[in-house]
Amino acid sequence: MNKQNISSKHYLSDQQHEELPTEHEDQYIKFLHGIIHFAVRVLAFLMVLLILWGVADVVLILYQRLLSPPFMLLKIEDIVTTFGAFLAVLIAIEIFINITVYIRRDVLPIKLVIATALMAIARKVIIFQFNDISALHVFATAAVIVALGITYWLISRNDGPIKIN
Repeated sequence: MNKQNISSKHYLSDQQHEELPTEHEDQYIKFLHGIIHFAVRVLAFLMVLLILWGVADVVLILYQRLLSPPFMLLKIEDIVTTFGAFLAVLIAIEIFINITVYIRRDVLPIKLVIATALMAIARKVIIFQFNDISALHVFATAAVIVALGITYWLISRNDGPIKIN
């Protein structure tokens, strides 16, 4: 289905929508889209390196914490630090998934981006040191969580095709 032939009676699913199509009548635009596609592939490769670095960091944190006195025991702060490192790696994996979905479909998966943002803010809440932050910071974080939650809920309610007016 061609976008130019879409009337208000037709629907465009996210599988048919392309942000940066590889085919374009203008050769210069086609060339620029190719550069952006290459840049996205470089970002995907760099994200894999970052994920591996993050896994190594988690292993190093656990190793250091378990070998420091008291031997083979973790304090609450150590567990929170380890959770933070784990969640950082999981967030990096989610971002990698966003990038690979974009590479495959040329569409930014908004629902996945919102879910990744929710995971990132949840990580922040888990590693909060409530003695060191203000009440305003806590309330602002809560507002962001509520806004992202509502956004995710609204997007999830309308998982069908997008209507074009």
